[in-house]
Amino acid sequence: MKIQSKITLLFLLLSGGILILLNASIFYLVYKFNFDDFYKRLETRVNIAAEVRLSPGAKSKATLEVRNKYLEKLESEKEYFLELDSSNKVHASAGINKAFINDILLTGQAHYRRDNTFYAGSLFKKKRAAYVVIVSASNPAGFQELKDLQKILMYGFLLAMVLVYFVGKIFSFYTFQPVRRIINNVKNITANNLHFRLDELNGKDEIAELSFTFNDMLNRLETAFETQNNFVSNASHELRTPLTIISSEVELALNKQDLNHQQREVLNTVYAESEKLGQILNSLLTLAQSGFDGKRQNWESIRMDELLLTASESVKRINPHSNIYINLENLPADEKDLYVKGNSNLLRLAINNIISNACKYSDNRMVTVSLLSENKRIIIIIKDQGIGIPQTELQHIFEPFFRASNAHDYEGHGVGLPLTLNIIRLHKGSLGISSEVGVGTEMKVFLPVEPHRALSKVEGS
Repeated sequence: MKIQSKITLLFLLLSGGILILLNASIFYLVYKFNFDDFYKRLETRVNIAAEVRLSPGAKSKATLEVRNKYLEKLESEKEYFLELDSSNKVHASAGINKAFINDILLTGQAHYRRDNTFYAGSLFKKKRAAYVVIVSASNPAGFQELKDLQKILMYGFLLAMVLVYFVGKIFSFYTFQPVRRIINNVKNITANNLHFRLDELNGKDEIAELSFTFNDMLNRLETAFETQNNFVSNASHELRTPLTIISSEVELALNKQDLNHQQREVLNTVYAESEKLGQILNSLLTLAQSGFDGKRQNWESIRMDELLLTASESVKRINPHSNIYINLENLPADEKDLYVKGNSNLLRLAINNIISNACKYSDNRMVTVSLLSENKRIIIIIKDQGIGIPQTELQHIFEPFFRASNAHDYEGHGVGLPLTLNIIRLHKGSLGISSEVGVGTEMKVFLPVEPHRALSKVEGS
């Protein structure tokens, strides 16, 4: 999950928690106010009922008239008059809770609720007698208000969560816009354009610090790449010159007629090893350059079926006994899908290495090279009938100087496949390999179709 989505989700959860606490507080306060208000209305009726019952006369009649005129009749309203006996005790009647009556006797006033029936009672004394006056009623309107409030809060919460989600999306989108801009700029920086830099942002926030850190890292990378480039260029000149001199001097010495057998054998060994060293040096230099020196390569449109034919002819010139079959039966209908953007010399070298290895390790048995195009990718399949590679060693074959345990009877230096992998990666492609000992090896090269050609195909369709 992207950080932007995580922030939106976290914002939604925090806002939801706050809204739940707010709604719960509102519901509790309304609930308490509603019930407290109803109890006060019952207390008023208790006082009026006591006045009418315990003080008969003109005053009680006037109070009764006021109650009948100004106070509405509550739902299921009932009045209870309970007289205390000589021991100041009351026997509960009509199902009134004893604990409720005891509270009235202790404090002089109490409230009680059972389901939707509310009770309010007070203790009154007149002369030597004492009375407990209780009024009960149900409050359906109050409960209905609470239900309505509950619905309003619930629907309001859901609506608020939807709004919070979209507000969080917008908030996270604009918050991470500088980060997305940095990501897009960094994606466009490769070994070919290490001189590019991110835009310097004003301020001292984390985004500006991230941009500064990236630029500082790019400065160090560019310096390291230039240092490596200079080393490769200098090594190419400094190492090849003495090696050429050694080979020339040994070759001149071999042309002398007065050498005995032992001397000629030693010189032949030196000459062979110097030639081998020269080959290793050339491979290593090409391997190093292919890994980072893409900005110096000449990029062009390359038709891969033609390149395969050229590469196979090159292998046959080096090894006349090689047996190569180029399978072009699955070529795409549109020839635009045969083109890639790259350096023809490097790609030909990479394909040469794979075909040459296939011929060498199969003892010149049939090697099939197929070409097809799928999903805007060109796929080259090289399949041999050779010795194969042990499964436990497949993961190491692209490591420089690594050679399979069953390949020691064949000449090689272990730099061909690493060089091939570097070249394919330089062209934004990939390599796949499957092998079985004693059966053979199949290698697949995946290369992207040239972008503007793929685009032309879409526009023309």
